[in-house]
Amino acid sequence: MTSLRQRGFTLIELIIFIVVVAAGLAGILSVMNTVVKSSADPMIRKQTIAIAESLLEEILLKDYCDPDTVDLTTSPPTCGVHTVEANRSLYDDVDDYAGYTSTGIKDLTASTIAGLTAYNISPAVTVTTTTLNSLTVKKVIVSVTGPQGAISLTGYRSNY
Repeated sequence: MTSLRQRGFTLIELIIFIVVVAAGLAGILSVMNTVVKSSADPMIRKQTIAIAESLLEEILLKDYCDPDTVDLTTSPPTCGVHTVEANRSLYDDVDDYAGYTSTGIKDLTASTIAGLTAYNISPAVTVTTTTLNSLTVKKVIVSVTGPQGAISLTGYRSNY
């Protein structure tokens, strides 16, 4: 007499397999969900940095001294009494930007740039005179606050 052995999985084995696969799949999907949600985060951070770099470059390209009051007969030229210009489109030296803030990013004509309303220039731009390697320079700190927080950049402008 030959005995017949049944082959296959029992119901308990199938249920355990389904539970293990479901738990693994749930874990993978939750990780994928987190990755997809945060995939735009680097772009937002880069946008915040680009705005801060743009404003810092704009400031550092301006004159060290107010061109209206500078004494060009001395070497190096000496700065006279600084006068603050009326608005950003008239700013002609680094010191004009001290205290500058903006709700939403604006161009030189004070028009808000579409798509950048979630970004602000705050806290205010600071301009201080300091000594760096025995050279008198103006230290400029620009801070831009975006959806993920603030980014601060520092630059220096000398009179040479």
